[in-house]
Amino acid sequence: MDYFRLDGKVAIVTGGNRGLGAAMAYGLAQAGADIVIVQRSSNETEAASKIRELGRKCETLSYDIGQPENIPKIVNDVKEKFGHIDILINNAGVQRRSPSTDFLDHDWDLVMQVNAKSVFFLCQAVGREMLDQGKGKIVNVASLLSFQGGVNVPAYAASKGAVAQFTKALSNEWASRGVNVNAIAPGYMVTDMNTALIEDEMRNEQILQRIPAKRWGRPEDMVGAVIFLASDSSNYVNGEIITVDGGWMGR
Repeated sequence: MDYFRLDGKVAIVTGGNRGLGAAMAYGLAQAGADIVIVQRSSNETEAASKIRELGRKCETLSYDIGQPENIPKIVNDVKEKFGHIDILINNAGVQRRSPSTDFLDHDWDLVMQVNAKSVFFLCQAVGREMLDQGKGKIVNVASLLSFQGGVNVPAYAASKGAVAQFTKALSNEWASRGVNVNAIAPGYMVTDMNTALIEDEMRNEQILQRIPAKRWGRPEDMVGAVIFLASDSSNYVNGEIITVDGGWMGR
């Protein structure tokens, strides 16, 4: 089981203060990693407190990753506090829903900026550090909409399609240099982003009928996959998009 241990590792988790990010951050800490949560809010969160209760170090950095100038600041802050970066979990994202005929220009730009552009450039900035070290693990959070088009979410689908493709592109360049770049594509999860779908009785039933597991995913369902991709157990896994979806994509 040592292949799954993360003792001595430092992991950045964007959006690690709630939802899927909080569950993944806690799971990585359980496996032994020290955690840096990047969040827009400056408030201390329950997620950070729970990690510290495990005896792990946890720092919270208040940055909006949608602002490009913040990316080098994040990297510099983590290096100053910990000296190195071993794991990057690109989880933070936004959603905007609207029929494509009415989709607004500024909503498109926001979704693409946060979900795609900032993720790539955080990969780039952290990747440089990892390449210098000769090792590192990057895990991007993709989506079922990396494969499918969805309904009323054209920008989100485009952004998550981009995440899947540049995950593969970065892997092609960096795999031979000790840096693994992969992604997790969560299915329909019980998170704030999906509240509108969960509360829509007809749409909720349609979704459940399509999921072989017959339930929505929970944040903790992400933990096994993220530990696997962040640990030595995945050293020969490169450029993969692993679905955690209750069987949705297999149907």
